Amino acid sequence: MSWLLLVFAGLLEVVWAIGLKFTNGFTKPVPSIITLVAMAASFYFLSVALRTLPLSVAYSVWVGIGMLGSIIVGFVYFKEPLSSLKLLSLLLIVIGIIGLKLSSQG
Repeated sequence: MSWLLLVFAGLLEVVWAIGLKFTNGFTKPVPSIITLVAMAASFYFLSVALRTLPLSVAYSVWVGIGMLGSIIVGFVYFKEPLSSLKLLSLLLIVIGIIGLKLSSQG
């Protein structure tokens, strides 16, 4: 259950990271509220997952999910360039997240 909460927290991190782009420095009310709610929920679910998961693993996976999601959304939605180096880096992040997950079992 902790891993499911952690993944959900990571997905919410993607929501608030993208939301920041639309807040215009928190001058636009609706995107600002969505961003702040997603931020609070993301931190909440991360904190619940931390009850049973090691900090080093949970925080790294949370950040990794947020980073992966932000890069993917940036590429697909904002038409940001995706170079070979970015693709390789994404692959390494995914490998790292899998490794952290596997290392915390046992």
